[in-house]
Amino acid sequence: MKSIFRKLRSGQEPSAPASESAFFTTTLAAHGFMDPHTPPVPWEARAIEVGATRLPRGGGGQLEQLWSRDRYLGQLDAASLQRLSEYFIYAAVAPQRDVIRQEENGSFMAVVLSGQIAVERQQPWGERMRLAQTRPGDILGEMSLLDGGPRFSSCTTLTDCEIGVLSAEALDEMMAKDAALAAKLMALLARKLSFRLRAISVRLGEEQHT
Repeated sequence: MKSIFRKLRSGQEPSAPASESAFFTTTLAAHGFMDPHTPPVPWEARAIEVGATRLPRGGGGQLEQLWSRDRYLGQLDAASLQRLSEYFIYAAVAPQRDVIRQEENGSFMAVVLSGQIAVERQQPWGERMRLAQTRPGDILGEMSLLDGGPRFSSCTTLTDCEIGVLSAEALDEMMAKDAALAAKLMALLARKLSFRLRAISVRLGEEQHT
């Protein structure tokens, strides 16, 4: 994470060559976070697999409204939220579709705009444990977006859902064109992720002692 913020503080210009601005699509793999023989699953491939329907960018207004009420992301002002929403792809997904799968390498995160998604983890002893059920505004898959590593859990739609998707490529573009916004986003995502992982650790500990 420190190397990410050093890169952001360098003040890279938007016209920088792609080889210097593709941090999330290349650098993490080079540092061993991803198995080079198991490439990350991009949203474009997953969208085809689950039959997702592309939505107009008007979904960004919904994202802005939801995040403006978020404990962490609500710290971004309205102009920043509007700029941020432009880096997302918006899609509709039918029920019983795996938006994210446990153990696959990830290269995108998703924000729930409407509907419900189950977050579940397959335990080593075979049990499938439900860790959470989402609400609009919840974020899925940000850890793998930031480090390129394997997904911690699977995320399956329970109802018709609309989601916003931020890919590694879009995050690289944000770093090149709006470094200050990218830095704020990653700092806030890191705080949310830390809080959620602590809550999951408590939940897993309770399950093991019951």
